[in-house]
Amino acid sequence: MAFQDYIATEIATDAADGILTRREALRRLALLGLSAGAATALLAACGGDDDGGTPTGSGPPAETQTTASSTTTTGPAPIETNLITFKGPRGDLTGSFAAAEDPKGAVLIIHENRGLTPHFVSLPGRLASSGYSALAVDLLSEEGGTAGLGDEAKAQAALSAAPRERLVADGRAGIDELERRAPGQKLGMMGFCFGGGMTWSVLAAPEPRLAAAVPFYGPLPDGAAFTGAKAAVLAVYAGLDTRVNGSRDAAVAALQAAGLVHEVKTYDGVDHAFFNDTGARYNPVAAGQAYDALLDWFGRYLYEA
Repeated sequence: MAFQDYIATEIATDAADGILTRREALRRLALLGLSAGAATALLAACGGDDDGGTPTGSGPPAETQTTASSTTTTGPAPIETNLITFKGPRGDLTGSFAAAEDPKGAVLIIHENRGLTPHFVSLPGRLASSGYSALAVDLLSEEGGTAGLGDEAKAQAALSAAPRERLVADGRAGIDELERRAPGQKLGMMGFCFGGGMTWSVLAAPEPRLAAAVPFYGPLPDGAAFTGAKAAVLAVYAGLDTRVNGSRDAAVAALQAAGLVHEVKTYDGVDHAFFNDTGARYNPVAAGQAYDALLDWFGRYLYEA
């Protein structure tokens, strides 16, 4: 699935679920380059075709989706993170980094399609509290950074327009930086939604330095193959997320074809983005279970006692 199509469908689905108003969804789809007719058709196909200015589904209002917090109810309290700048292939990149006191490994984190929001600024601190130095790279660094855009709709549009090759190269630059900051540590990667798709893309580059990867409900890029990758992959899905789950079988087939160690976990009764505790679909029980599962996975494939 092309990232632009994925982001457009996610916007329409958010409208159908009542997370965005129809008016806001149309604005965001226009920023992605869809015509009014195409945007209206997509909203109708996803069930978000009401004409009113209020949310079109039964879910909570849009403000719930964007409420940010530096704390979390999933996993340990995060330690302090530092905003860092490091060299990328086309200029400086920025990110949020936290160093574990006694690291068991190092992990690159890729954010959702809204960019490096406060949730993802603090997430490396949570991983560091659990023993893994972590870096969340801002894939909107070239556009001045997520915070500089000041509008998550603009962040979505910018990520949609960015060539996948550039995003993959920026992700690999994040791995370079992890190698520099955590020398001798085994390297892992995790990503969420759009970032889950980017995790698949980096694996397919291929990126043989990764020993483990955990894509959360990430759309599999069309034609993805993992020959040359070496990571043990834990693929996390949400039972109600039929849109992303449509690529689950293809992901498993590609992992099997590459001979990679892998496991698929699908959490029943929860929806896309259930891990994000600042979002409307957050499910604390499933998020806690998934966090425990990823720590177990990293413990098996990154940590050597």
